[in-house]
Amino acid sequence: MKIWFDLSNSPHINMFFDLIRELENDGHHIIITSRPLANTVELLDQKGLKHTVVGEHYGKNFYKKVFGYPIRVLQLKKFLKQLKPDLAVSQSSFHSPLVAKLLGIPAIYTNDNEHAMGNKPSFLFATTILIPENLSVDKITGPGISRTKIIQYPGVKEGIYLWSKGEKIQEQRGLNKDRTIKIFIRPEPQTAQYYNGKENFLDDCILDLQERYEITILPRDANQMKHYKQEKFNKVIVPEKPMSFDWIAAQCTLFIGAGGSMTRELAILGIPTISVYQDNLLDVDEFLLRKGLMLHEPMLTAEKVTQLIASLENKPPASELMVKGKQAYQLFKQEILKYKK
Repeated sequence: MKIWFDLSNSPHINMFFDLIRELENDGHHIIITSRPLANTVELLDQKGLKHTVVGEHYGKNFYKKVFGYPIRVLQLKKFLKQLKPDLAVSQSSFHSPLVAKLLGIPAIYTNDNEHAMGNKPSFLFATTILIPENLSVDKITGPGISRTKIIQYPGVKEGIYLWSKGEKIQEQRGLNKDRTIKIFIRPEPQTAQYYNGKENFLDDCILDLQERYEITILPRDANQMKHYKQEKFNKVIVPEKPMSFDWIAAQCTLFIGAGGSMTRELAILGIPTISVYQDNLLDVDEFLLRKGLMLHEPMLTAEKVTQLIASLENKPPASELMVKGKQAYQLFKQEILKYKK
């Protein structure tokens, strides 16, 4: 079976990497398309995943996004027409379900962000929709969207790919004898349509923290990298290339996230995590807060960080979400193989 994955943003790579490799080992032909957004292309290359860049990202401007949407749809259709895939699979790729419809093939679509406007056409054109169990079906149904094609998978999205590495990362953290307090910070998703919060709102906090701790900024794009390479952030580490997630998890004393996926990843691995997300929290984030797996401090200060460091403790990976992650992984593969001819 020829299976097309549109990996159009950096979190999609970790999510599907193991599944793609397993499907390849089972003899399936995998086609991967990407686009130059955040660290997507660099991470795909680091992972050794053969892919083709199709289209571009049109930034945060709503009208540019609307204009760019049909352009990439047509670009993808043209590229894939000769390859003749049997199935489309994607996580929050708003182009994939429509392209699949135009190609006359089924599409499996998943998303855990109920605020994303691109869900509307994606849910409409997808053949199968997969959402986490803590996201209400009522929030994603609408005109033309049948409940019969919606499947709720166990746990959260991040568990789908972290279940296999939770224990290994915990062991690596136990072997790490370096007691230096290392804080990793992931800034806000400035170009995301769904994000309406402030930009660079952590700057004052970071300027204070760099005088006290080892701070590493994980920029999302070249603009954020340039911003944090200013002289005033001279004590902050800003890597030129995306860092290995496993290395970050093994070294991290405290993670501060202004976005979604990476914040949840570190939280469910038991690493002390603070979300500083400025907009309305997703249902999945509210779920993790209720579970006590992370904190939400949108008005974070250096003093608050110092207080939290004194009280926060490492925890083992959230075993319930690890178990459910494995079940969800198996469910995803099962749904894909339903379309095997």
